[in-house]
Amino acid sequence: MTRPYRSVLYIPASNERALEKARALAADAIIFDLEDAVVPSEKEEARDLLGRALREDYGPRTRIVRINSLDSEWGEDDARAFARTFSRHAHALLVPKVEGPEDLDRVAALVPDAPLWAMMETPKGMLNASAIAGHPRLQGMVVGTNDLAKELNSRYRPDRLPMMAGIGLCLLAARAHGKVIVDGVFNAFKDDEGLRAECEQGRDMGFDGKTLIHPAQLAIANRAFAPTEDEIKLAHRQIEAFDAAQRQGQGVAVVDGRIVENLHVATARQTLARALAIARLEG
Repeated sequence: MTRPYRSVLYIPASNERALEKARALAADAIIFDLEDAVVPSEKEEARDLLGRALREDYGPRTRIVRINSLDSEWGEDDARAFARTFSRHAHALLVPKVEGPEDLDRVAALVPDAPLWAMMETPKGMLNASAIAGHPRLQGMVVGTNDLAKELNSRYRPDRLPMMAGIGLCLLAARAHGKVIVDGVFNAFKDDEGLRAECEQGRDMGFDGKTLIHPAQLAIANRAFAPTEDEIKLAHRQIEAFDAAQRQGQGVAVVDGRIVENLHVATARQTLARALAIARLEG
């Protein structure tokens, strides 16, 4: 992963003021949403507005466009607009409610070259997560926890236990195929402690970042999914200790009473690479 995806902010493509403000926000990535965040009467106008907005400078942020489903009356026009215009200024196209690789094939046929992302938000999609993650055009996956909870008919729990099986399948699939994966949204955008706890849970699980619905959530997500100073210092120490051990003909090192092997050094190097990528993005 060469780009950070700590914070991935949804912006309604129909909201001109939000599109303008997003150019200065500290988001690692933006999802310009033509789907759920836009009412049917504004779909076509939002598509035109987004085409104009994307010509503006959004800096180093990754720019992703979520289209409507191809089964809707707007999806094919969204995809064609992406191929014709949006792809010059956006990095990827996000496909909603992907349930199998054939859903990506349909979009890929309309948008020949752009990287695709998949919304993972249905039980069928999560049961097919490995096949979806293995699609040659897929770059990333977004977990849609709101839709998943609806499909499961599950109750809300802060620990998200009812949806962990599906989320886990998506994480396994993304890691098996080397794809980016970001966690679902936290709806209570004024509940900082709740957001912080869910971000920490997602980071502990292995997500690259979190999708967000409000700019007020950016700082918490950016902090949660970035390596801490202690993690960076430990990574340096592990690499130095392992290199010293190898110079002495040993295959392992010990740092703080714990064994350090090749796999720990690989993780340490990933931590430092992530920290460097974040510093470059912010600098």
